[in-house]
Formats: sequence, structure tokens, C-alpha cells
Amino acid sequence: MAATDPVHETVNAVYLSDSRRVLATLIRLLGDFDVAEEALHDAFRAALEQWPRDGVPANPRAWLVSAGRFKAIDSLRRRARFDPLDEVGDRANIAVVDEAAWADEESVEDDRLRLIFTCCHPALAPDAQVALTLREVCGLTTEEIAQAYLTPAPTLAQRIVRAKAKIRDARIPYEVPARADLPERLDAVLRVIYLVFNEGYAASSGASVMRHDLSVEAIRLGRLLVELLPEPEALGLLALMLLQDSRRAARTSKSGELILLDDQDRSLWDRDQIAEGTRLVERALSSRRFGPYMIQAAIAGVHAQASTAAATDWEEIVGLYDVLLRADSSPVIELNRAVAVAMRDGPEPGLVLIDAILNRGHLSDYRLAHAARAELCRRLGRTAEARTSFERALALARQEPERRFLERRLAELSK
Repeated sequence: MAATDPVHETVNAVYLSDSRRVLATLIRLLGDFDVAEEALHDAFRAALEQWPRDGVPANPRAWLVSAGRFKAIDSLRRRARFDPLDEVGDRANIAVVDEAAWADEESVEDDRLRLIFTCCHPALAPDAQVALTLREVCGLTTEEIAQAYLTPAPTLAQRIVRAKAKIRDARIPYEVPARADLPERLDAVLRVIYLVFNEGYAASSGASVMRHDLSVEAIRLGRLLVELLPEPEALGLLALMLLQDSRRAARTSKSGELILLDDQDRSLWDRDQIAEGTRLVERALSSRRFGPYMIQAAIAGVHAQASTAAATDWEEIVGLYDVLLRADSSPVIELNRAVAVAMRDGPEPGLVLIDAILNRGHLSDYRLAHAARAELCRRLGRTAEARTSFERALALARQEPERRFLERRLAELSK
């Protein structure tokens, strides 16, 4: 949409601010993702034609929902005249006329929450949940998502098509789960949002350490979820993302090289994000319902409050990891705790813990486990072991700045 006059600029602004809300409501009213997306675009085309002539309506979002719904109904009726009956099926009846649906502000706000839970339904494959959420809730194009995840666009498009078909064919309900089912379903939503954030915060492959656009989308999703469903773990996840993202400007050099936490210029950390994240942690902790995201946010908060690496309260961090392991036992959390123990007690106790994890067969293909082991061996002067572990980490690394960092570490061992 080219902004050639004030009305066109208004349409563009409404599209940016409200198109995902309008889509969420149209999906509820029309019962089909593809029909709703077509209706959304029809509604905005109608706005470009009618608003310059008739003026911008008092409630643009309501106008667009109404226009989109009636465009869809008209389109389905026209198709029904030409399609064989067995191909039309129930489509002629999916556009339910509900005059007050868009006028109910609470219901409209719930539509966005319904859309998030539908896109993250556990019946869908995890990669489909991520792709569908970025496409439908965030409004990213298929090409943008494909580029972010280094996936061919046709492959990504098929993933989204299959997810929509699964929702339709399995009759997955477009609803917020009942209170009894909420914890399990909320976990899936939080996991998807954190997967998106992690890919932005520490890209799994490619030329850059970070993909800031994905981190921004994840934080936006986190804010939306907290706004619509302020559960303690949702608060915890948003706090965690804000606190981690606050370090973004200090995580790479001007040339794009990776800078470890201990070596970062903390004056570059975003103090506004740290303050907001800290408030959210305190709010979540006040519920006394401790979950994994909340505890991880508390750990990130301890790092954020330390003015220097040496001032970090490693005793508190190890204690928080002990709590986190009881809430969510996993080898990766064990590894993070081992690194914290090494910072508190010295490299030898940390190395013993990491070796125990690796000897169990856990994390053998996890580059960060081998990188952490290499670093502790280096600090202990066990050069041959450090070299072997750095080489193993390098063989597993797919991100170019991380590979260059490991190569520098290997070169330093040879001096």
C-alpha cells in the first residue's frame, strides 16, 4: 500500500497496528485460516477504495472485520454456484453471521489469545507451531520466516499449509483452554515463544551471532501473552527475554565477533530493559508459584545486577540452579549449573560435574558442553584435553562467529 495521501497513510497505519487483531477475529468468525486471510486482504482493499470517498470510520477495526466477513460470505456464495456440491461441503456455512461479534471488545481481545493457543496446539509438530505462530500471530511473511530459519521458502510454505490442514481436518478448537488444561497448553505456547527468542538471541547457524528481528517478535509475543494472560510463568518468560536481550549491544564487537559475558562492556547493557525485567521477576516471584522460566529469569537478574563479572553472586546463582533442577531437570540445566559451580569454586569441581554429564552419554553432540569443558581444561593447564574439546565443539558449531571464536581459542593453545 503506497502512502500517497493522508487516508492511505491511515490505512497503512491501521494495517500495521491492527491487522493481526482483525485476522484473529476473522478466523473465529469464518472458521478457516485461508478464508480469513483472504477476507483480511479484501477488507483492506475495500478500505483503500471507500475510506477516501466516505471518510475513515470511527472504529476502523470493527469496520474491517465487518467488511472482511461479508466479503468472505459473498465469495463463498459465488463459489458455491460453480463448485460441485461435494467440493463445497461445509464451506458455504462457515461464515456465521454474528452482528455483535466484533463489537464485543473482550471477545475481540480474546481472539488473539485463541489464535496463539491454536497455532501452538500440541497436535502440531514443533517446527509447524513456530512457523504458524510467526506467520499468523506476528504477521511475518513466509519468505521472512524461511530466511530467519535458513529453510527453503517452499519447504516452509508447505509446513504452514500442512499445519492449517491439520487444524481443519482434526477440528482443533479455536479457543483458550479450560482452566484445568491451561498449564499443559500454556507450556507449549511458552516453549514456542522461547524457541523463537533463542533462535534470535543465539542463532543456530549463519553469519551472525543474533537475529534481532526474531528476538523482537518473541518479546512482542511475550508482551501480548502477559497482557492477555498474566500467569506467573508468562511473566517469567517475558522477564527472561528482556534481561537476556538487554545485553545485545555488548555481545558482539563492531566487526561482529562474539564477546563472552565476562568480557562484555556492561555500560552498553540496556538499563531500561533490565529495570522492566527485574520488576517482572519480582511480580512473578510474589505469586509463590515457581516455574522454570521464572527461575531462569531470576538467574538472569542476578547477572544483570552485577556491575562487573567479578561482582557476580555465584553463590546465589548456584542456589537458583539447584531450585531450577528440581523444577525442570535436564542435562543442559545441569551443564549451566556446573559452569556456575566452576565460577564459584574453581574449574576442577566444575569439570568433574561436566565430565559426569558427558560420561552418561548426555550432551555428546552439544557444542556448548564441549566448549565449556575445553575452557575449564584450559584454565587448569590441561592443554591436550582442552584442544580435543575445542576441536569437538568446533566440529559441531554452525554459526560463523562462534566458529571463529573457537578457532581463536585453539590458536591460543598453540602459543
